[in-house]
Amino acid sequence: MHDENVGHATTTGLDNRKMLMWVFLASDCLFFGSLISTYMVMRSQSGVGPLPGDIFDILYTSVSAFVLLMSSLTMVLSLAALQRGDHKNTRIWLLATAFLGAVFLGGQYYEFTVFVAEGLTLSTNIFGTTFFVLTGFHGTHVAIGVMMLLSMYGASVLGKLPQSSSLNLELVGLYWHFVDIVWIVIFTIVYLIPS
Repeated sequence: MHDENVGHATTTGLDNRKMLMWVFLASDCLFFGSLISTYMVMRSQSGVGPLPGDIFDILYTSVSAFVLLMSSLTMVLSLAALQRGDHKNTRIWLLATAFLGAVFLGGQYYEFTVFVAEGLTLSTNIFGTTFFVLTGFHGTHVAIGVMMLLSMYGASVLGKLPQSSSLNLELVGLYWHFVDIVWIVIFTIVYLIPS
């Protein structure tokens, strides 16, 4: 019987796919590092408002951040269920994770529309530009993650995500946890640290 989890190991002992995911996440760290650095340097350079203190609703964004962080828990529960061979709970927790990710995206969309209504756009000032680029790219990563989760759910429903293929779900989980960790950094720097 062929085990899909047994791939070509690297000299580190890791499967090639897992090593590739770690390399991708490392490059994404550099990408987000440059966006966060640019935001930190430029956010206080705006001569005209609105500025962060004028528009941020920390309580609302804290709830949104909590929702995204809870999705990391449901992701872990999904992988653990698959590794036990519990396909029903794998699907339940996958849908829960995708749902929480979608709720976060809905919250971000609502926040963006409120900011635009209050006069903050990409072209209003340098704060608006760096804020929307940084949080927009993060939101894009979340949306890609939700699509990955739904594809894993579909594969599970079709019987194409057996217990022996848990590495596939683990790789999606690594990406999802990365997106959550990046949000913790963005939330702290953008929303909690005053400019």
